[in-house]
Formats: sequence, C-alpha cells, structure tokens
Amino acid sequence: MRPLEGITVVTLEHAIAAPFCTRQLADLGARVIKVERPGVGDFARAYDTRVHGLASHFVWTNRSKESLTLDLKHAAAPEVLARLLANADVLVQNLAPGAAARLGLSYEALAAAHPKLIVCDISGYGDDPAAPGPYRDKKAYDLLIQSEAGFLSITGSADEPAKAGCSIADIAAGMYAYSNILAALMQRGKTGLGCRIDVSMLESMVEWMSYPLYYAFDGAAPPPRAGAAHATIYPYGPFTAGDGRSVMLGLQNEREWQRFCAEVLLQPALASDERFNANAKRVAAKPQLKALITAAFASLTLDALVARLDGAQIANASVNTMSDVWAHPQLKARDRWVQIDTPAGPVPALRPPGMPDSFEARMDAVPALGQHADAILAELGYGADEIARLHADAAV
Repeated sequence: MRPLEGITVVTLEHAIAAPFCTRQLADLGARVIKVERPGVGDFARAYDTRVHGLASHFVWTNRSKESLTLDLKHAAAPEVLARLLANADVLVQNLAPGAAARLGLSYEALAAAHPKLIVCDISGYGDDPAAPGPYRDKKAYDLLIQSEAGFLSITGSADEPAKAGCSIADIAAGMYAYSNILAALMQRGKTGLGCRIDVSMLESMVEWMSYPLYYAFDGAAPPPRAGAAHATIYPYGPFTAGDGRSVMLGLQNEREWQRFCAEVLLQPALASDERFNANAKRVAAKPQLKALITAAFASLTLDALVARLDGAQIANASVNTMSDVWAHPQLKARDRWVQIDTPAGPVPALRPPGMPDSFEARMDAVPALGQHADAILAELGYGADEIARLHADAAV
C-alpha cells in the first residue's frame, strides 16, 4: 500500500510550482484531480512540443493525475467544486492572489463546512490576508523570483548575471508545499483538523539562498559571481584537459589539496607554496593557480586526468549534456527509468528519488485535457443528461 492511498487532492493549478507539488503527492498514491480550463487547460500544456508533440514541463509535472475541465466562472462551477471538496482531503491552488477567495475557496470560507480539509495556497509573495505585504499582488514568474530573491546577483560570470537553467524558484515552492502538506496530513491524524498552508515563492527561494545571505551578513561583500566555479573555494569548478574535454573537480580541504598537488599535478612542493597553502590564498591567487593547473592538465586526455583524480580520491564529475544524462550509466545501473503513458504514446520518466522499498511509486499516465471529466462528474452524482448539458454550456 502506498502511503497516500485513500487521500484525495483537488488542485486548481497551472505552470510548475503547484503541479510539481501535486505530482509528488500522486507518486505516493494520492488521487489528484486537476481542474483545468475548458478548451486550453493548464497553460503549461502549450509551453513547447518537445515530447512527441506534448510540452516538456507538462509531461514532467502531471503524470498520475485525473483531468477535469471546469470553467470556474460558470454558474455551475460552485456546485461541482462543492461536490468535489465534500470528499477531498487537500485543496491546492496557485491562482492569482485573491482569486481563490473570490471563488469562495479560501481556507476561511471552507473550514466550517470542511474542518478536516487542508488548503495549500502557493503564490509569488505570500497571500496571508492578515499580513498581505506590499508585494502580494505583483505578478510572479520563476525568473522574476530568482531576481527578487537575489539569486541572479550571485549566479553567472563576473561580467553578467545568469538565471538557473531550470525553474528553481517554482521547484523550491513546490517542494515546500509538498513537504508541508505531508506534515499537515500527519498533524491531522493527531488532531482531526485541517489547516491552511501559505507557500511563498520568494520565501522559498530566499531560504535556498542559504550561505550567500550569511556570507554577506551585516553589510559584508557577497560571494562574487564565478560562472561554473565555486565562488569561495578553489580549485573547485571546470577545467579543460589536453584533448579539449572538460572535467568538474572540487577540493574541500587541505588534505585534498596536498594529494592533488602530489598525485594529480605531480608537483608536491606546490602544496606548501606560500601563495597557495590555504584556501583563502588560493581564491585570492586564482588566476596564477589556474594557469599552473591548466598547464599541468594540457598533456593529459580527459580519461587519463579522471584516472589520476580518482586515484587521488579527488572529487570530480563529468560536464554532461542532456543527452549524456539520458544515457547516464549510473541511472541505468540503478534502474531509475520507467516508461509512462501519455496522450502521445509512452515516454521514459525518472523514478521518484528516495522512495522506500516497501512500495512502488505510482507512475501512471499523463492525462489528456478533460480526459476524466465525465467519469468524475458521474462519480459526483451528475446524470448523463446533466453531464451533456454541462458540455453544451461549455462549463466543462
């Protein structure tokens, strides 16, 4: 039995943060009913067509869900939602700030009739009516939050900031929503009562800023932008071998620095060189040290260099492309890929990380838009004629 079997999640979601949260709840066995706009659905369905004509973001975040189309502004919508919520355990939404409240779907509006319901609101800047803050109604997209949280100020090269290559602010918010919903379910098991969860993308991303914030504590200078290298440890970053291929290596302490000099560079005296015999000195003398390392690596192929690094127990990694990751030998050896169904045919999907071996994660199909509407409506007590009328009225 999966941990969340028997738990029903109703979600008014789009884009990434909420769908990523609810997909992980589905991985654990929850029934997730995704409410989508008739005709177009979650706008992430149209982000691109890279997966057999389907959008890459949507395929990633929406497997194992049921799709119910519903025009939330239609006169019939409140009754459909009321019937859905009568048997729901969790409501998740990342509509515009205040939109859920206007639809009568705030925790305050629902708690009396549904005392066990957990309501999770995900927004850019937080949506607490008691403390809305001046940013509550600002539009918030992933890149905007990366910028607002200071992430861009420490990411990129010395000459230009760069965003993360994936939706890191959305992912952060989705992870906090997911973990706090699990905690709320545990708490409800003790108290019998639901609660409200208010997840802010900004707060999630600021939490992830971690050491850079403290590094710049009390007006101190922040970590410099260092491209793919570590900003405050050296040598730690990408280096090129003599055959033009790159390796990512990282040294964490003085013991490793001594082994690196003796067994990789074959220059043991360099370890005690006054210019480089402490990390702070190596960071300050980065250009000179990089030149020495690059010269030593110039006579080695990447394979030979990695062999030396591994022999010296110096941490290193390949600078992989997306194609490399699809074919990664470690993921293959650990059987991490499975096939899932989509409206466009089967595609590979990564097994959820960290699942216990006591159950198999749920890995069901990515739904077509409105695929489950009729079945869900029938389950809610609507007759065939009523369902046909809802379709005719473009309510679903």
